[in-house]
Amino acid sequence: SSAALKAPLSPAGRAEPRRASRLLPLRPAGAMSEVEETINRIRTHKGVTGIVIVDSEGVPIRSTFENKQTLQYSALISQLAAKARSVVRDLDPQNDLTFLRIRSKKHEIMVAPDREYILIVIQDPNADQNA
Repeated sequence: SSAALKAPLSPAGRAEPRRASRLLPLRPAGAMSEVEETINRIRTHKGVTGIVIVDSEGVPIRSTFENKQTLQYSALISQLAAKARSVVRDLDPQNDLTFLRIRSKKHEIMVAPDREYILIVIQDPNADQNA
């Protein structure tokens, strides 16, 4: 199954990065966190096939994909986002990358980088036509 994966939280409430092969599914205690609510809201959008959240070093923290796909998306997209950010800053040192969208025949990959994390959402751009 493609159960959501996440790393445990430290006493300070921050996600402690784990190597991708050690990602474990954990159940939220009590109320759903803002992160889980956001992931669930994104997952319900038409055509969304998966979500990956990686830390600043490209290590996956949460994913709705199986381990192989999680590792592939996290490694490749984090490298691409770093390069895109570098290009934006080279063109204008006062600027920064805020969003990156990659569209192919089969997939659309949306990348929202932040200081500490990168949100990667993969969707089927033809979902409207396949419905």
